[in-house]
Amino acid sequence: MTKAGILGGGQLGRMLLQAAANYPVETFVMENDENCPAAHLCHHFTKGDITNYDDVYNFGKELDALTIEIEAVNVEALEKLESEGVSIYPKPAALKIIKNKILQKQFYKDNEIPTSEFVITQNKSDLNNQLNFLPAAHKVGLGGYDGRGVEIMKTKDDMKKGFDEPAVLEKLVTIKKEIAIIVAVSNNGDNALYPSVDMVFDNRLNLLDYQISPADLPEKVLWKVEAISLKVVKDLQSPGIFAVELFVDIDDNVFVNETAPRVHNSGHHTIEANYSSQFDMLWRVILHYPLGSTEHILPAAIVNLLGEEGQKGEAVYEGMKEILQIENVFVHIYGKKETRPGRKMGHITILSKEKQELIHQANRIKQTVKVLAKNN
Repeated sequence: MTKAGILGGGQLGRMLLQAAANYPVETFVMENDENCPAAHLCHHFTKGDITNYDDVYNFGKELDALTIEIEAVNVEALEKLESEGVSIYPKPAALKIIKNKILQKQFYKDNEIPTSEFVITQNKSDLNNQLNFLPAAHKVGLGGYDGRGVEIMKTKDDMKKGFDEPAVLEKLVTIKKEIAIIVAVSNNGDNALYPSVDMVFDNRLNLLDYQISPADLPEKVLWKVEAISLKVVKDLQSPGIFAVELFVDIDDNVFVNETAPRVHNSGHHTIEANYSSQFDMLWRVILHYPLGSTEHILPAAIVNLLGEEGQKGEAVYEGMKEILQIENVFVHIYGKKETRPGRKMGHITILSKEKQELIHQANRIKQTVKVLAKNN
């Protein structure tokens, strides 16, 4: 039986393990919190630091394969493991590029992949020389995640919020739509694209609010989205699952925003809405099985369940009974014991043939389900 490890034990690891239950695979998880969402679903749990060379190397050296659920892992240890014959998804070379926002943007430029104009800033004084480049987004090179490590800068006053460390200053695009597409790549280079999704963001938290799949795009724009996304993953030269996030501007130009080298929030609906979910698909890749069907069973929407403002403590979920009365609603609670403002605590998927019904129910769920702290 294949021994496969996951670095990180959050909700992505949890959903990967739920899909692994259907395959002949012995699962290992490493995370520094033994009560993390994935801990009780794996065969073997190791408490350790995914950013530490020794922890990652010692965890991986007896395994056949390793994957990640967050980019912030020790790449040097993965390179050593790869050299010793452990299969890594994605390959460390691809992870190294994507993990650093500066290298990622440079990769797009070098490979002639359309992306917004950018300059690299090493520190605050570098940034202060770029006033003429505004409006722009300042993104920290390493360590940003889920909206953290990003500052929008429109005026000179905004520049004081910038990062005093290596970062990318990206020209703001006049966005008509934000699109994500999940691409699977097998060990022999075959690929499968999932239908693209429309992402609607909560600008206050800089986090995904809800999304609709498939995206409502003119055919020519969809072709561009698919062709550009395929070029990204082909140029990364790695098997695995990739989520490519793109902007469509008011002139229907398509730009790559970012790529994630792993299963991704924008593909959670595939658990119920597609024949092979993104989690199922990654196991097919890791275990050298044929790629699954990415076709929709039904169109879908996802609402993220985020911790409410001012709520910190043991999580309680309000409004669940009401929501579960709706047809074709599926609740995923991530098993995080503690809520805090803006923390991803779960998601809810809705299926329907009618797009208007999806939008209506997504908004209804957002108003009804609240993640609160007990005794707050």
